[in-house]
Amino acid sequence: MKRLHRAGMAMVWAGILVLMASLNLNRYVLTADSLEAAVSDSSQLALLQPALHKMEGKTYLSKFSFAADYHAAVEKVNSSQDEKGENGIEEEYALPLLRESTVGPVADHPGRWLTLILLLFGLGSLINSIGQYLFKPPGIKNDHVFTKPVSNQGFIAVLIGLGIIGFYTVLYWFPYLLSDWVLLANPVSQLLNGGPADNDFLYGLIYTVVVLLTGMKMFMKYRHSGYQMVRTSSVSFFQLSFAFIIPEILRSLNKPSVDLKNIWPLDYTFFYDSNLKELLSNGKMGIFILVWGIALIIIAVPLFTYFFGKRWYCSWVCGCGGLAETAGDPFRQLSSKKLSAWRIERVLINSVLVITVAMTAVTLINFFSHRALLNSATDTFQQWYGFLIGAVFAGVIGTGFYPVMGNRVWCRFGCPLAAIFGIIQRYQSRFRITTNGGQCISCGNCSTYCEMGIDVRWYAQRGQNIVRASCVGCGICAEVCPRGVLKLENGKPGDRVEHDPIIIGNDGIRVVN
Repeated sequence: MKRLHRAGMAMVWAGILVLMASLNLNRYVLTADSLEAAVSDSSQLALLQPALHKMEGKTYLSKFSFAADYHAAVEKVNSSQDEKGENGIEEEYALPLLRESTVGPVADHPGRWLTLILLLFGLGSLINSIGQYLFKPPGIKNDHVFTKPVSNQGFIAVLIGLGIIGFYTVLYWFPYLLSDWVLLANPVSQLLNGGPADNDFLYGLIYTVVVLLTGMKMFMKYRHSGYQMVRTSSVSFFQLSFAFIIPEILRSLNKPSVDLKNIWPLDYTFFYDSNLKELLSNGKMGIFILVWGIALIIIAVPLFTYFFGKRWYCSWVCGCGGLAETAGDPFRQLSSKKLSAWRIERVLINSVLVITVAMTAVTLINFFSHRALLNSATDTFQQWYGFLIGAVFAGVIGTGFYPVMGNRVWCRFGCPLAAIFGIIQRYQSRFRITTNGGQCISCGNCSTYCEMGIDVRWYAQRGQNIVRASCVGCGICAEVCPRGVLKLENGKPGDRVEHDPIIIGNDGIRVVN
């Protein structure tokens, strides 16, 4: 089976090499036609045409030099417009210009390149998963580098983390450097929405492919567990359909492109002025999406969480949770179980929730009062929230720190929706993890592999039901228990805590008699 494992990894690495090579096989030539194709706004085009005249017909061998000339020309135009008191070039067109100006093998045959890359990744992942898991006992085994303590593989962890952080940094703030990959995504974009791909579509495509491919590994690794099989199928389905395909189909129909499973306050832009105006101006479809979003917040969240705990969303539906449970599964044991981490978790996640609620409240007041409160300060607040929380925390840190802090960094420390779920789950939910203390042998597997940093063994040793706001109900603690001590159940809220309460204080965790 080692041969299959190695063959699969060789194909995956071949896919990575082809993907990286596609960034460096092209040249870039701006023409009048490519300029018009990249810029649809006539007023912006009128400013860009004379500004970029010197770039037309020039062959660039590097995206850096193309972008440098573009930004220099834009800066010159905007300075001139400022002196006149007129609007300048308001949008960033480096990516669409590079996309339309690419000449070379990727631009000539993007579909073939994409097919080759997906085949290498798909077949490689399948063969690797078969060799690694199918002919071995199912479940978590300590036979892979990622399931060892981070201290034993610190360099690898840091290297992978830096790679992920680098990708998110480029995607968010320098997307023009990925213009060749955007071209690769063009055939899929044309199929789904009838238009060219952009960096957002590229990200959605990569995200979905990663969830689906690493989901295959989950199917083989946890094939003994019906719960894990259904849970993996659920997050894969919702990512592929609700988060990727349906929004693109809506876009092709000139309707608001929304992820129908994304819920405020995780979807912090839902109540933004621009989004509300777009929904209200799109007739019945816009009204449906608005009502749907509000219904999820005030009906689905409390109702489903009462009956099923936060697992109904965090482990079965959410895109962030979907990536954490599939691609992030090898890193789950790296989450800190220290009491200090628990304290930081509670402060951070509830602070983000308070900030989000405050921002949304001011936004709504401004919307209905025609910007009578804080006026332009609201826009600044929203921009900083989007940068610090939406991009840096949720994206760069939340995913890039998988190999160092575990796979639920964002879910555990930052997600405001998870904070709401946690409050309901802790005080008014039927969900709990029951324990049989008489059977516990204190092996610590449950605590080791809890991705949310819960010291499950502490509860199991005392036969105490686990009722924690942070628990996402992934069920892995029950899967790795050799004695069947743990069980995910739904019961009456009053019956969940059967023993004395746990108090968290400066002297640690203690039971009050």
